[in-house]
Amino acid sequence: MHHQITPMHEAAFLNLAKAAEYLGISPNTLHVWRHRRQGPPSFRMGGRVMYRISALNEWVIAQEQADSRSNAALNPLNQKPLKRAAQTP
Repeated sequence: MHHQITPMHEAAFLNLAKAAEYLGISPNTLHVWRHRRQGPPSFRMGGRVMYRISALNEWVIAQEQADSRSNAALNPLNQKPLKRAAQTP
């Protein structure tokens, strides 16, 4: 019989350092984003700053959708040019 080894559970949360590694950014950048309330949602658990992995994934998707290079609907080249307003002498 073959027994497949599986982890008992996968972590649902990451601390600041692990979340930064997961996102491919420096811990300092993530710390600054948290301080400015710009980055992914975080919370304190037992005095430690933690990030839910599902929230990190959702935040990345939102960043992609807000970027005109990833979202064709936001690409300014896909929109008709605006007409110039008539200048008054």
